[in-house]
Amino acid sequence: MEIWLITILLFGFLILGLLLGLPLAFSFGGVAIIFSFLLWGPKTLSIIPITAYEDVTNYILLAIPLFVFMANILEPSGIAEELYEMMHKWMGRLSGGLAIGTVVICAIFAAMAGISGVATITMGLIALPSMLKKGYSRHLAVGSVAAGGTLGILIPPSIIMILYAFLTEESVGRLFIAGVFPGVLITFLFIAYIGIRCLIQPELGPSIEEQASLKEKIVSLRAVVLPILLILLVLGVIYTGICTPTEASAVGALGAIICAVIHRKFTWQVFTKSLERTLLLTCMVMWILIGATCFTQLYTALGAPDMLNNIISGLDVSKWTIIFLMMLVFFILGMFMDPAGIIMICTPVFIPVVRLLGFDTIWFGILFTICMEMGYITPPFGFNLFYMKAIAPKQISMVDIYRSIVPFVLLEVVGLIIVIMFPEIATWLPSKMIGN
Repeated sequence: MEIWLITILLFGFLILGLLLGLPLAFSFGGVAIIFSFLLWGPKTLSIIPITAYEDVTNYILLAIPLFVFMANILEPSGIAEELYEMMHKWMGRLSGGLAIGTVVICAIFAAMAGISGVATITMGLIALPSMLKKGYSRHLAVGSVAAGGTLGILIPPSIIMILYAFLTEESVGRLFIAGVFPGVLITFLFIAYIGIRCLIQPELGPSIEEQASLKEKIVSLRAVVLPILLILLVLGVIYTGICTPTEASAVGALGAIICAVIHRKFTWQVFTKSLERTLLLTCMVMWILIGATCFTQLYTALGAPDMLNNIISGLDVSKWTIIFLMMLVFFILGMFMDPAGIIMICTPVFIPVVRLLGFDTIWFGILFTICMEMGYITPPFGFNLFYMKAIAPKQISMVDIYRSIVPFVLLEVVGLIIVIMFPEIATWLPSKMIGN
């Protein structure tokens, strides 16, 4: 059977499984098992458990549960409340200051935890009611929280980056460090938009009347000490080559526990609940990985890389047109699917092409992650949009939430274009890593 026909059948049955509501892991794994059996007979099925065992025992993947645990410990630690109080005192009298402060706190939380939902839910519960009470536009308030929360998958550490690095056999550490400047860039774009918009239309983000004294402002700065120390510790040991990303995740998990203890929020209940949530999320990710890896190896064994190389070689278009089309595919898939699933589907197809065209796969990984940021706030199924609906006041409708994220999605597109035009934003810092 021709490889192009098998490709159509493979992805056709995969999409059919997803449309029928099958879990992603079973859709991937089921298609891989059925086609392996049909193409090569029952003897090939013995390879599947061997492949699964090799995947789930990979040393790199140990970082996933540790970073997830780190995020789950930090969520109830009280750090977000203290950071918001500090931003309230320092920036409250600026037009749009609370929204700007919310984005900054989301960026800080992103650098402490690799999960988007943590910052979105935490700041949605803390900052959103405060901004609405102060007379902020509901669209600006909701948009700043929902968009700020997406920074968690771009600013390291990032679970999405770990999955991408695992599937492309790239360095997790280099990918983490590559996300620093693009993350700062998009954070700055959000802040600049809010500041300029509120300067032109002060009624969207009115300044608060109460003013904190200089002493109160200085005292409030202690809220940033622990977060900055934790960020510098985790990223610093990776950048300097002292620890691998997996070892750094253990350092971060211990640091998160220490932060919770210092804030007197570390209890047995918090610890056990964090472990339970970590177990559930890690198991889900691992099952998806098992199914997707079986699917990928089947597709590779069929000769898909050679077919794709031949197709790309025969196209009379520039390599930048191909990159643009890939970004468009990511954007469309991000509207309907989880980033983990998109990685699993697109990696075996896109990465050989990216390498054939001579592009840096670390740089491409950052482009992918920015597209996934957009996916988190893009209708109809952006995860952060549903998080916001769950925690927002009843007077805020889903239409309000959809309208609130439009300018922020456009800002993400601007950030994506800038990183495409200037790849050094993503590649310069990793090139300077010790032991690179």
